Amino acid sequence: MKVAWFSAGITSAVACKLAVEAYEDVELYYIHIGSAHKDNERFIRECEAWIGSKINVVTNLKGYSDQFDVIRHTKYINGAYGARCTLELKKQVRRNLESELSPTNQIFGFEYSKSEINRAIRFKEQHPDTNPFFPLIDQRLTKEECAGIVTNAGIELPAMYRLGYNNNNCIGCVKGKKGYWNKIRVDFPEIFAEMAIAEREVGATCIKEDISGGGSRRVYLDELDPSEGRTPSPVIPNCGMFCQVEFAHIMDKRVEKIINNELSICEV
Repeated sequence: MKVAWFSAGITSAVACKLAVEAYEDVELYYIHIGSAHKDNERFIRECEAWIGSKINVVTNLKGYSDQFDVIRHTKYINGAYGARCTLELKKQVRRNLESELSPTNQIFGFEYSKSEINRAIRFKEQHPDTNPFFPLIDQRLTKEECAGIVTNAGIELPAMYRLGYNNNNCIGCVKGKKGYWNKIRVDFPEIFAEMAIAEREVGATCIKEDISGGGSRRVYLDELDPSEGRTPSPVIPNCGMFCQVEFAHIMDKRVEKIINNELSICEV
């Protein structure tokens, strides 16, 4: 049995679709986090119908509701070992499911780009036991092409993409930079305010900036200049070669049966 991870992002949606098309023993899993956009529920339902497979929903065993809950309980935001909320809300959930299901392979939606190919290589080196598949990299599918495939399937992109964000992460991602947080300040002022309060409560910040002479300093959100940073780049759907026939470049397993007279084209 193989596990494909659905994140409610466009790349993971296409990766799951490809996995179900290619293999018979795939189960889809989505890790629910309380600070995800409510539109994700709609996107999950429509992707289930498109992919033709149930998306199982799991959550962390410690009962954390969202990143704010993790921050207040652990007194930690992020550092040299990454974001604590990522560990508690995502990584540990994956590890728990690995132990429970013992999948032969795990399928991830890393898209075809230099940075994501590098991430995939590092992930495979660090987690060889997952026996990972990266179908988007195999098929050279970019994030923009994935957006085109999803919209071409009649599915509206998740709300966070439509608002101009590059990813469909938790609203108020602790790994966001100045431009991201200033956009959150405008689009989700209550989230911005809650994170600003949480930072002061634990004495840590989402943003750190380098200072001359070496080292870095914390930048608290309640001190962040609203004009600083670069606005996240929106994802513009690009259908590329896929507008005419979806997944036409991927050989359907039924082709061989037709060639061998085991199936007629009329029966497809």
